[in-house]
Amino acid sequence: MPPPRSLGLLHPNQCGSLAGLGCFDAVTTLTHEVRLLQIASFKVSTLFLDVKGGLDNVCANKLATILIRGGVSAYLVAWIKSFLSKRQCRLIFQGASKVFCPVAVGTPQGSPISPLLFVLYIASLHPTIPQGLAISYVDHLTITVGSDSVRSNIGALQYYFGSIQRQGADLEVAFSVPKSELIHWRTPKDRSHVSFAPIVINDMLFLPSQAVRWLGYWLTPTLHSSDHFLRRLALVKAALATIRQLSAAGKGLSSWCNRKLVFGAILPILTYGCDLFVSDTATLRKFDSFWHVVLRWITNCFYSTALGALYREASLPPISSICKH
Repeated sequence: MPPPRSLGLLHPNQCGSLAGLGCFDAVTTLTHEVRLLQIASFKVSTLFLDVKGGLDNVCANKLATILIRGGVSAYLVAWIKSFLSKRQCRLIFQGASKVFCPVAVGTPQGSPISPLLFVLYIASLHPTIPQGLAISYVDHLTITVGSDSVRSNIGALQYYFGSIQRQGADLEVAFSVPKSELIHWRTPKDRSHVSFAPIVINDMLFLPSQAVRWLGYWLTPTLHSSDHFLRRLALVKAALATIRQLSAAGKGLSSWCNRKLVFGAILPILTYGCDLFVSDTATLRKFDSFWHVVLRWITNCFYSTALGALYREASLPPISSICKH
């Protein structure tokens, strides 16, 4: 069977649950589109949406219809339909009877094929935007538009949301409206007044956010990196405080084990986002200060130990080199 993309079953702006397309690809595509529209002197706004329930709302019959129209082999459609049919589940609560109930919709949780079936199911929810782009990562959807004014962007976002909401209703897919977020992008050199124009979705008012967390990246209107990295630094300090309880100074785990913990639990948190953002000098200085604390915990060296000796003793380079790498 040809891959789903060659059959046109997947939208080109879908990321997640697909080989070679992760969080970085989705966020990079979004920021690239924002910058392109800003270069064209447009005001740019983005609406962040979440599909309600996600994998729990896939209808087997409707998915089968989508696959048949896309040219998928009949035997494979039959296998997928059988995979999603005649399932049962039970909820176990203290004191409650353990009774199985039939499940008519949704995909099995934990199955590797479930996320792929879901992205095939919602591929049609990506609107075509002349001056903008719709990007999704599994059940996270963004709509980005550009125009001459922020208020025009608000009108366009409301129109596109209404359109995909109607399409979603046909698929029995709804959006978790209270989780929606709005951001009006600005260039670092923009000296115009900051716009606080809200958007109304399903009779709910949403003011523009000054920081939006999407796929683990903290995005600000100017796409400045400091907000993201400072939040990552706060998270990693909390993680280190927990890990240090495993090994006090001079006792507990060996330096080798401490180093493995740093690689597995500290570095991924600290450096998440370095593939997209470049930290400024002030933020990098704070990273260095924290990194020296980590190295001294690994090696149990004195606080007066020279940094050159500290790096060699821990067999780890400066954090600035790791971020660049």
